[in-house]
Amino acid sequence: MADHSKFVQELTTRYTAKGESLILGKGMLDGEVITEVNVTIPLKTINRHGLIAGATGTGKTKTLQVFAEQLSHHGIPSLVLDIKGDFSGIAEPGAENAIIKDRYGKTQLPYNAQAFPVELMSISGEKGVKLRATVTEFGPILLSKILELNDTQQSIISIVFKYCDDKGLPLIDLDDLKKVLQYVTDNPAGKKELADNYGSIASASLGAILRSIVALEQQGAAQFFGEPSFDVLDLLGQRDGKGVVNILRVGNIQSKPQLFSTFMLSLFAEIYMTFPEEGDSGKPKLVLFIDEAHLIFNEASKALISQIETMVKLIRSKGVGIYFITQIPGDVPENILSQLGLKIQHALRGFTAKDRKEISKAVENYPLTEYYKAGELIQNLGIGEAFITALDERGIPTPLVHTFLISPESRMDILNEAEVSDLTSRSALVAKYEETVNKDSAFEMLSARMEQAVQETLAKKSRPIKEEPGMFESVLKSRAGRTFTTTVSRELGKYVLGMLGLGGRKR
Repeated sequence: MADHSKFVQELTTRYTAKGESLILGKGMLDGEVITEVNVTIPLKTINRHGLIAGATGTGKTKTLQVFAEQLSHHGIPSLVLDIKGDFSGIAEPGAENAIIKDRYGKTQLPYNAQAFPVELMSISGEKGVKLRATVTEFGPILLSKILELNDTQQSIISIVFKYCDDKGLPLIDLDDLKKVLQYVTDNPAGKKELADNYGSIASASLGAILRSIVALEQQGAAQFFGEPSFDVLDLLGQRDGKGVVNILRVGNIQSKPQLFSTFMLSLFAEIYMTFPEEGDSGKPKLVLFIDEAHLIFNEASKALISQIETMVKLIRSKGVGIYFITQIPGDVPENILSQLGLKIQHALRGFTAKDRKEISKAVENYPLTEYYKAGELIQNLGIGEAFITALDERGIPTPLVHTFLISPESRMDILNEAEVSDLTSRSALVAKYEETVNKDSAFEMLSARMEQAVQETLAKKSRPIKEEPGMFESVLKSRAGRTFTTTVSRELGKYVLGMLGLGGRKR
């Protein structure tokens, strides 16, 4: 039996913050809830990032829900990437039942069923705030990473962007970019302009770039690129003193990894370039929760993983915390895992040799403790229980504590279709971004220019000669090219390359 009084004294001291903090639950010792030990996290360390891990069915999503609720109580907005589609119930109050009464009775904390302010968001046409960005805002470096271009092809994209900027050709959506590539390849005037001022470009390289664009469109990117582009400052909403929980529903990520990589890179870049430096402000400005993170890392391009590594290191100075929710800590790359200050570890199951190896690795990352046999207890944690270690207000890791977590105050289930429709119909942000803007951009301007050139050529000839299709027309008429859905929005945008080659919008 562990020393009860010593446990209470040590844990009470280390988990008591002088400033504001959020509460996750109560400490446990020898299987009993110790009500004197509040497991709290200082708000000033929330931007040091974190991990919520555990086997399927151990309560990770409910812990995420509690975390988002506690942040909202303190006026801190969050963005939750809801891959499983089971988080939207936070918009409705919960219902007290026997299980919740028993849990809150053990913690001796009050239970207040309540709803939280929510914005539903989408990058794939579902109901909610439409998140878009322009090709111009991405810039050549970021776009090249998404298209997985080689160094030669990346330099070509940079030349094309420079050409468009010099010629006043706005790049809003992917149709604009494809039209420019067609114009400088198949149109004599465009080919000459490019060769005279920027150098000749091999048609084979342009064809490879076009095929990469078409492949990205097949994953739904046509809906993502366009105007009005999303302003990341709209993630910072509050209502009646509560921080808004922004829920991005991305249930089809597994079939569209490139599209999701595109969104993630764009979001991180925009937040980094837009938010001012915060320093140690006392509490975060925004918290990002990436649920089912193992799906992202398994499917992500090298560019996305590299970008997340960079952002985890740098973005906390902007007052932003990033939290990964996954099954085992090993799902997260080591360079990222080492940057995470808060670890909430639900039960792991040691069914196989590989499982047991992962358990050993997870336990090795925890502070040493005299109160638990961590390697054994981690396999026997109950639903709604977790090991927790965090950073105190001085940035020092707190002792490992077996925690009896509180339950969400909101509904632990999803919204039905009628509730989703009602929520989105009342949203000012949905109305702001619902209608696409269709102004003249590179597609319209070059189409008109090319049509004029054709008419002038025909007028000089007594008998029109049908032109052979160019390389770009041939690619676009191929089986791959016919399957994508074209975009419907274009508008002028300007791009500034910032630090690290990230995209940023001029404001």
